[in-house]
Amino acid sequence: MRRSLPAVLGTTLVAFAACSVAPSAHAIDEEHYAKAEDMIDRAIGYLRSQQDQPTGGWSVNPGGPQFPAVTGLVVTGMMMSPQIGGNDPSVDRGLHFMLRYKQDDGGIYDRVLASYNTSICLSALARAQRTDATEAMVGGVAFLRTLQWSEAAAEHPETQVVDRSHPFYGGIGYGSHSRPDMSNLNFMLQGLHDAGVPGDDPAFERAVVFLQRTQMHDDINDQAYADHSAQGGFIYATGPESDQAGEGESKGGTIWESTDSGENVSRLRCYGSMTYAGFKSYLYADLDRDDERVRMAYDWIRNNYALDENPGVGQEGRYYYYMLFGRALNTWGLPMIEVVNENGSTETRDWANDLIDALAELQNEDGSFESVNDRWMENNPVLITSYALIGLQNALGRE
Repeated sequence: MRRSLPAVLGTTLVAFAACSVAPSAHAIDEEHYAKAEDMIDRAIGYLRSQQDQPTGGWSVNPGGPQFPAVTGLVVTGMMMSPQIGGNDPSVDRGLHFMLRYKQDDGGIYDRVLASYNTSICLSALARAQRTDATEAMVGGVAFLRTLQWSEAAAEHPETQVVDRSHPFYGGIGYGSHSRPDMSNLNFMLQGLHDAGVPGDDPAFERAVVFLQRTQMHDDINDQAYADHSAQGGFIYATGPESDQAGEGESKGGTIWESTDSGENVSRLRCYGSMTYAGFKSYLYADLDRDDERVRMAYDWIRNNYALDENPGVGQEGRYYYYMLFGRALNTWGLPMIEVVNENGSTETRDWANDLIDALAELQNEDGSFESVNDRWMENNPVLITSYALIGLQNALGRE
């Protein structure tokens, strides 16, 4: 359920009110629902215990810079529970910690990773339904628009002015490699969506151009690295560095694909987390369910369904994958998915039950989650517990 925020803010934004029961689109049974609720309560209890008392943030770096995004993920996961609102003591202190890093340009960050931190904090602020959070959302939305690689980009280390022909067009990035990537674009579009920006907004329309260029199928992608590819899933970026635009980049390496003439060609390999991110982003951009770009991404998901790994990269980014798995399939809205096994047979899976069971095997007694790989900061128990919490909330049909 969405609720309009005051018009005096000069923009039309919306905030979330969490749903208190699993929607009819979910087939989750009572046993799994109760199991997930218990896991959620324990995860929140652990996160409360890890809040930094002097500052109200999570994973606070004594020497700086701070990463308010981690606090944003914690607060987002907590407020997805219907009984926790913006005035919850832990949430309140977390919101104040994030807002401490609101900059004059509208972003919410501490010197570095401006888009990443602002995007994630925006998702948290959208749920708070408080005046201070709402006012910060306005600036955050406007700031993110200026960081998108396009004709409208601002002067900023994380972006450049480019036209639609440029491989980086429509993306957004960290700035460290002077190029945009799918992970940051995923967080940006999540933040804009949570703040109520509609799918036909120019920011989403520009993003679709970048999404197509990270989707590995030659009927969709106009870049040379996708020639003869028929995978349908997504890779990480359209180039690994600023001077390698149009070369593509995947964290999953390469695979062999066959051309129509029977020749084998090496192509960048799609992988799970980026494919669920791309699939979800298409839905946020209001593409029809039968659009070939959506259908091909969904077919990749059906053919690479797994919950014991991040398909294509193994254990790397497994918790990030769980968060995106839950968000994407919750957005899709169907309770069951017909998956294709390696031998070509099919079976129908209840994705929410599968996600709950997978995470149940990894939760520790104190409510945190076991680290399975340290890449992409997944040795940080607060971060991976936040990812798992958001995944579980989506398994219960909460947004």
